[in-house]
Amino acid sequence: MSETPLIDISPTLRILGTAHVSTASVDAVREQIKTYQPDIVAVELCGSRHQALTSNRRLDKEGLLKVVKEGKAPLVLLQSLLAAEQRKMGLDEGQQPGAELLVAVQEAEAAELEVALIDRDIQTTLRRAWKKMRFREKVRILWSLLGEDDEDDDGPNVGELLEDQDLLSSLMEELRTFSPGAGVVLIDERDAFLAGKISSLPSDKKILAVVGAGHLKGIEKHLTDATGPDEDGLKELEHLPVAGRFSKSIPWLIPLFVMGLMVYFIANGEGFSLLKMFTVWTAANAVFAAIGCALARGHPLAILTAAAASPITSLNPTLAAGWFAGYVQLKMREPTAEDLQQFLKLESLGSFWSNKAGRVLLVTSLSNVGSMAGAWFAAAGLLGSIGL
Repeated sequence: MSETPLIDISPTLRILGTAHVSTASVDAVREQIKTYQPDIVAVELCGSRHQALTSNRRLDKEGLLKVVKEGKAPLVLLQSLLAAEQRKMGLDEGQQPGAELLVAVQEAEAAELEVALIDRDIQTTLRRAWKKMRFREKVRILWSLLGEDDEDDDGPNVGELLEDQDLLSSLMEELRTFSPGAGVVLIDERDAFLAGKISSLPSDKKILAVVGAGHLKGIEKHLTDATGPDEDGLKELEHLPVAGRFSKSIPWLIPLFVMGLMVYFIANGEGFSLLKMFTVWTAANAVFAAIGCALARGHPLAILTAAAASPITSLNPTLAAGWFAGYVQLKMREPTAEDLQQFLKLESLGSFWSNKAGRVLLVTSLSNVGSMAGAWFAAAGLLGSIGL
């Protein structure tokens, strides 16, 4: 019998805890489907992750372009950084991330069993986590993810985590201490969501749920105490918090200020001041966006695109210089099929630059950061020039 932990909630409901990069977990999934003989195999996957795992490629060029166009590059980078952190902790035995979930789906389909996807959409989870985190938490977690740690050999391995639930719980609580906002979303909310989805499955069917071992205790508590969310509660957990009026207005403050200043100079016939304003605005936006793109090691044409687009896109919050720079980078340094397959298997910060798919996302993200910095720098300079 596998050492992978499992909990029987009832005679018809078993929860199997796994590690997403563990060979033992892959074997345990096969064993449990064979011996437990469930009617339904519930897996900790959302629709998008299920599609990514079951398709031949984890990412394709069309998908990469869509990520750039929809402004999701930072979220995809964060997802990949989290996967890299998992490997950096030593929680990798050479398996593709989510291998045991893929095996659960494949084994269930081969046995003609029903497959239930019970996880919340990964993009929703990341967006909610980012919104819940304070600025200091964001800086700390990004610094941790980007930092190189040479003490990984002293960390726990997969076997220790699966055998010792107290150790696993302490690591989960360490995340909560490190970032309370992220802990609420990544641990508490997902425990509740997974439990709610499991509860919504037919009670007259025999169910095997395959979830990350870190969620076992939380799911068990929700199911035994009947505190899992109902249908309305699940919808609430899938909802993205709506920004308030003030938050929505912030991106428009600089464009409104610049346009107002332009109208003022024109109305007063101050052509020199208008020219000066135009020069400061264009130079600051172009330089900072170009620096951001250059830090991502973008193609020279992508750098020029970021510089040219930034002064215009900074006046329209619905556009972003990084989108244009990322598109040019994608066309000039087109990722190969291998680049796309390996992207979510990257192991170090440097590999994000060497991988062409990773570099497209870096160009998109860092060009946007540079453009925003340039807009604020230009606005501060213009305020200073008029004595405010």
